Amino acid sequence: MEKNLLLLFDRPHEPVYVPKGERKVQFDVPPNYLPDKYQNMAERILNRFGNESLSSIPIKQIAIPDLSLPLSLSRRDNFSLFLPSHRKMAGHLITLFMGMRTIEDLLSLAAYCRDRVNAQMFVYSLSVAILHRPDTKHLPVPQLTEVFPDKYMDSSVFHRAKEEANVVPPGSRNAIEIPLDWTATDADPEHRVAYWREDVGINLHHWHWHLVYPFEGPPVAVQKDRRGELFYYMHHAIMARYNIERLCNNLPRARRLMNLREPIPEAYFPKLDSMVAGRAWPARPAGFVLSDVNRAADAMRFDLSDIERYRDRIMEAVHTRQVRNGKGGVIQLDEVTGIDILGNMMEASILSPDPAYYGDVHNMGHVAISFAHDPDHRYLEPFTIMGDATTAMRDPVFYRWHAYVDHVFQVFKDSLPPYTVEQLVFPGINVTDIRINTPGANPNTLNTHWSKSDVDLSRGLDFTPRGSIMARLTHLNHDDFSYNITVNNSNNKELIGTVRIFIAPRFDETGRQFTFHDQRMLMIEMDKFTTQLKRGQNVISRESVDSALTIPFEATFRNVDLNRPSDQDIAAYDAFNFCGCGWPQHMLVPKGTKSGYPMDMFVMITNYELDRVNQRDPTGCREGVSFCGLRDLKYPDLRPMNFPFDRLGRTGVGSLNDFLTPNMKVQPITVRFSDIVKPRQPSRGQTVIRL
Repeated sequence: MEKNLLLLFDRPHEPVYVPKGERKVQFDVPPNYLPDKYQNMAERILNRFGNESLSSIPIKQIAIPDLSLPLSLSRRDNFSLFLPSHRKMAGHLITLFMGMRTIEDLLSLAAYCRDRVNAQMFVYSLSVAILHRPDTKHLPVPQLTEVFPDKYMDSSVFHRAKEEANVVPPGSRNAIEIPLDWTATDADPEHRVAYWREDVGINLHHWHWHLVYPFEGPPVAVQKDRRGELFYYMHHAIMARYNIERLCNNLPRARRLMNLREPIPEAYFPKLDSMVAGRAWPARPAGFVLSDVNRAADAMRFDLSDIERYRDRIMEAVHTRQVRNGKGGVIQLDEVTGIDILGNMMEASILSPDPAYYGDVHNMGHVAISFAHDPDHRYLEPFTIMGDATTAMRDPVFYRWHAYVDHVFQVFKDSLPPYTVEQLVFPGINVTDIRINTPGANPNTLNTHWSKSDVDLSRGLDFTPRGSIMARLTHLNHDDFSYNITVNNSNNKELIGTVRIFIAPRFDETGRQFTFHDQRMLMIEMDKFTTQLKRGQNVISRESVDSALTIPFEATFRNVDLNRPSDQDIAAYDAFNFCGCGWPQHMLVPKGTKSGYPMDMFVMITNYELDRVNQRDPTGCREGVSFCGLRDLKYPDLRPMNFPFDRLGRTGVGSLNDFLTPNMKVQPITVRFSDIVKPRQPSRGQTVIRL
């Protein structure tokens, strides 16, 4: 029964009663479930499509709850989590889906909503509910590339796909090649990093993170352990990775968007058409200036001065280390929970301590930018891609705005006392050697290149004949590698350590070696895991594909209907389904340069007894834990996120070497890029079809 829910994601623009999936399954809905305009011909419609189906799913008729709020958004309008009115609608729908007593009732309500509720809101709300209901959280929510492929690729692809489908039978169709440079040329310097901003896996990560951590909804979905801190850390890590890509491409680090009233020099022309709204996503030419927003159609009205006022109040809270709680009291921003509270305030989820006072800074910034081309709706234009969490990371200005958001967090972090040597050391543990091994390469060298992978468009395209239609994408990738870390344990007993691996660039835009303060801001986590340390010398080996940061390659480029483990193998089945949240494996390593980009690899081993969170062992998916946590459990590391680089260095620390204690070590490494397309190597236990 629960697997039938997934058929509701199939071809979201076709009516619910049209046969779904390759098996042509029809939802046998009660006649009064059809939209009002079809009520007078319900029997004829249902009989017609029933004759085309191979099997049917009976839908139980239930008392439909009040849907007036989510129905206030047109089915064909664009949907945005950044708009408060849309968040409230989606939160209400999530609550209704979560509140259904049985899966049968949930299926019935979802079938009723599917042809009435905004298609994007429906997919988002049902996805969140499925991920959080105890009886459905094992289900594999389809990747958004399958459901709404128009958010990820040029609309000309869909015309070519229709032609291919009409001419070539299923099973013999050719993949439609999408060129790497299809949105601009390098005449715009920002386009040098378009391969990163427009990467399907990176954008899917941002979308899936918001499924796991929704803004609004029932407490079981929203109120998760260290949620606000994770909002800070995940976006900080994105900024660090993006800035490294910029440095690899001879671009400066992203400048903070501090002044909301000066022109934005970065342009972006997305080359995307919305199949929902039936029109192209608006472009933003260079030099646009933000304006006050007054759009009655979106229930959105605010002045730029409102953002500035809320921003000043948050900065006041940061400087005074205390916030208002909305009840006349104050909450201290301490070393342990302060960043979590600040993250909830900045994200403006329902966990914000005083939303009326601290406002909606992060989201209002997105909205102001996304409506810059039509702030008062006089041209009836929708928002740009900055207004949609599924597409916002494609736009260069996303990173300028998040550079400011991260700055607020860093001002707070810099106000905390630096870690002392006593807080950093692991007595008796000495890291003596680090080595990266890449097959066929020099030691301590990471190799990157291009790869090609296919995405199936058929779930999101509503034309016949049915069957798979593949789009072939070119994307950055790297050779698999392994770490060898030599550690000496001079204690008289075996211990457990947490191994923390980071890398960062060694030189800035001018060729000068980074200071510790600047380099720590570009430290990107590569892996974190625990290990047994026997007495004496230990050699720790770890494969790159085991990173705690990433999800398997197949979780990004796959069809959820293929290669699924048996549902009798609960752990494997759960891992296959839930592991959609996490950094894409193919983007673990920065691009580097053809001549070899110099970086520092940092390894630290901490005392697991001081890191451990006392809770039951996790079951099922453990991938992507650094960015996504563990489902239904606390974040599995007691240390602050981004430890030990989340604070300023102690007195006397001017460089990374000055920061080191015996349980740390730095190894210079090289990241070398080859401008060639290489076939992807199979992951362990996976079969790869050569492209």
